Amino acid sequence: METGFIKKSVVVRTDIDNTWNYLSKISSLNWLENHKSTKFLSQKKRGVGAIRLISFEDGSNVEERIVGWHPKKHFSYIATSGLPLDSYHATISMNKIESGVKIVWESYFSSNEEKSDFNTFTKFLSQFYVSSLRNLKVELEK
Repeated sequence: METGFIKKSVVVRTDIDNTWNYLSKISSLNWLENHKSTKFLSQKKRGVGAIRLISFEDGSNVEERIVGWHPKKHFSYIATSGLPLDSYHATISMNKIESGVKIVWESYFSSNEEKSDFNTFTKFLSQFYVSSLRNLKVELEK
């Protein structure tokens, strides 16, 4: 079994309240690279237990369940389908710093795929985080 970890961050010139208000709307994901749409699969729209289905421009869909929720600090989620992984847990956190807010997106994941396929997906995911965080910075600094 292969395991991986990715951690990417961005500093945004804004405050914690604005950052949390934007990111806690967990179906408003226009900042995600190649995002097409998001819909809720649960009655719950925020907090632990909320389930969303994210559709991408390439036709892929990823189902995620919120498993951690600490307002103005972080939220965590797991992917339950749609990724070439056996497990995926991610956290998006935010911390006030002198120049604004530092947003960190980190994930742990594993797969029984061949090592070369796993490494290819890990590289893709890392680039996806970087591009998406760049988009998020633009959105939050408008």
